[in-house]
Amino acid sequence: MSRHQRGYIYEAFNAFHVRYYTTIDGVRKQKSHRLCTKDRNTGCGSASAQAVRNLCEDFMRTVSQTQQTSDSLEQNMLVTEFYERHYLPYCEEILPLTGKPRKKPSTMRGYRQIFEQHLKPHFGNITLQAYEPKFGTQLLQSLTGTQRKRTLTHIRAVGSAIFKLAVVEQRIKVNPWHDVVMPDDAIESEDTEHYTMEEAEDIISALVDHADAQLVMALACFLGLGPAEIGGLQWGDVDKDWIHIRRNKYRGQITTPKTKERMAPIPIIGKVRIFLELWRAKCGDTSDGVFVIADLPNMVALVIKPCVKAAGLTWKGLYAGRRGACTAIIEATGGNYAVAQALLRHKKMTTTLNVYKKQITPEAFKAGMQVFQKSLKK
Repeated sequence: MSRHQRGYIYEAFNAFHVRYYTTIDGVRKQKSHRLCTKDRNTGCGSASAQAVRNLCEDFMRTVSQTQQTSDSLEQNMLVTEFYERHYLPYCEEILPLTGKPRKKPSTMRGYRQIFEQHLKPHFGNITLQAYEPKFGTQLLQSLTGTQRKRTLTHIRAVGSAIFKLAVVEQRIKVNPWHDVVMPDDAIESEDTEHYTMEEAEDIISALVDHADAQLVMALACFLGLGPAEIGGLQWGDVDKDWIHIRRNKYRGQITTPKTKERMAPIPIIGKVRIFLELWRAKCGDTSDGVFVIADLPNMVALVIKPCVKAAGLTWKGLYAGRRGACTAIIEATGGNYAVAQALLRHKKMTTTLNVYKKQITPEAFKAGMQVFQKSLKK
């Protein structure tokens, strides 16, 4: 509302009232206030009488002061309040253009966990405008003894995202997390695990009585599919030579793949075709809309993990299969990183190399040195 509005005086029920606007919880609403009884003896005989106008001006002055205070409090709210009332609704808003939320449910799950565990206690009663970069730097520094660098990076990213929206909404002028310093002594995160092809073969052998579970491991370890992609795979996505990635299934929710690059088809190799056809023969319904694996989380928990443990093998998770496939294909193709990028369907080559490419095996290293030796002889 305008902070200098004069209001509209009108007569009703033998009295004079003023109609005005105010903002309540971010919504502009019209309200009215009774000024006085219509009485010529008191100088309030008409809406244009000076006495009535004076009463209106006095009241509207208090309205303006109250609204300014309210606007100021709304503008400089607590960081935690801004997160709950503005940032979360913004991220979870369903966009008419796509019919989907701005952020995927899996992404928001991670954001919520970081906020509740680390940022909410840290923000406490600090307001948006009172927050300083040194606060964030101190937070990250205090966590170096319990959290590794990757976690600190995630915390910094979520904190920055919250204040970025506050800048967009013009509540603050500068994002303070731009100047939050990562600790120099942050402990590097441990390398994520991956399966060698020998480990993958052993696990698949341990699942000999479960054709569907064998297929899951083959898709992860030989074709590099992620868990959500395996869970979202339907029989209609599989043709003679290709598997078409068209959806993800995460915690029962169907979403689109993470990026448009992840929707690229993957050629079926013989090693995977064996388990695919074996499960197709045993699966009762293979029509287009039927999921290849009905409930992946339960299969992992109730079938795959127990079988792996009973066989004395190490379970590293399904994503370890994706990382292993990347490493194995680079070795098998003599360092053709483009094939690995195409298999994992990454937009950038750096993601393939920095996140998924693991240390080559001693055998591959030795073979490479032998190739190098031959080049020297020439």
